Amino acid sequence: MNRYKTISKIGEGTFSEVLKTQSLKDGKFYACKKMKQHFKSTEQVNSLREVQALRRLSPHPNILMLFEVLFDKKSGCLSLICELMDMNVYELIRERRYPLSENKIRHYMYQLCKSLEHIHRNGIFHRDVKPENILIKQDVLKLGDFGSCRSVFSKQPYTEYISTRWYRAPECLLTDGYYTFKMDVWSVGCVFFEIARSRAMNFDFPYKKAQGSTTITQLSPECLSLMCEMLAYDPDERPNAGQTLQHSYFTEPRTLERRAQHKKIRITEKSNTAGSMNYLLQIAGQGRRQALKTIPELPIHHHVPTFPVELPRLNVPGVTKHIPKFQSVFHTPVKNVKLPVLPSVKYIETKFENEHHSNSPVNTFQLPVLERKGRGS
Repeated sequence: MNRYKTISKIGEGTFSEVLKTQSLKDGKFYACKKMKQHFKSTEQVNSLREVQALRRLSPHPNILMLFEVLFDKKSGCLSLICELMDMNVYELIRERRYPLSENKIRHYMYQLCKSLEHIHRNGIFHRDVKPENILIKQDVLKLGDFGSCRSVFSKQPYTEYISTRWYRAPECLLTDGYYTFKMDVWSVGCVFFEIARSRAMNFDFPYKKAQGSTTITQLSPECLSLMCEMLAYDPDERPNAGQTLQHSYFTEPRTLERRAQHKKIRITEKSNTAGSMNYLLQIAGQGRRQALKTIPELPIHHHVPTFPVELPRLNVPGVTKHIPKFQSVFHTPVKNVKLPVLPSVKYIETKFENEHHSNSPVNTFQLPVLERKGRGS
């Protein structure tokens, strides 16, 4: 912690306290989560679920970013340096006199469902989703505090006493630790209700209507439909996080998100066109580097005559009979042009088994006419 200066205390929980700190290196502000538990080794720190989860889930626009893990072996103190946010959802709604607009509610809930879909897709469920663990900065919402998270593939039963009581799913209350990642969907539904009303929930289990059920009629039918689906008692009847994102309530943010993605793609393509100065400089640099690496090619020598030639006469020793002159297989060359003659071929005399072969006349052969392609006469 000698590289950070403590500015103020943000909050405190059962297992840690959160401090606002400033880096002595770059002068930026960070949130420091200082653990109350002491650790014995680096291996114990790296096996901590929260550290593993934050490393696996980052980076994501709706997950709190972990920048650094500080562990002092002498004292056993552990601190997590994370990005600093403006406030949490509880601070956002606790002193409001009027509820948030439905557009603002939809904007926050869409981001919260995206964070939930991301962690579930990566095999983790949070188990402690509540307003204090949902952070906001300039209308960007991020889910934090993964100290209670578990793997969705771990063996049941889980810890019975988990999650804050106001956001604990019915299966957590009514079973001996046999619950799934759907408990996070219930908790998000509770946060959904609180953001819509700007106050805490009050459920009367199991047959009475919620006391606040008649005070949120100003919300759209799509909003109430999604909220009721997320707060189904039976976890099998609740949608998963991916299904909540496809609900008709989120049609508008889905459309805006697609437009933003297409705009980003167009900007990227435009920056890579030939008319872009950066693109031209990049290509020029690549050309210079390529020129330095280029190895000059060796000249190719073609061992064939480049124009018509006449075959030489064959001097065959041991043969006294007249050998006719071979006729050229090429067209008659242009006059007054000296044609090169191929070198003479040396003939090695062959002995025949029967002597009468040596007295046999030499037959006359004429080479066939060849059609040369790709050259003129």
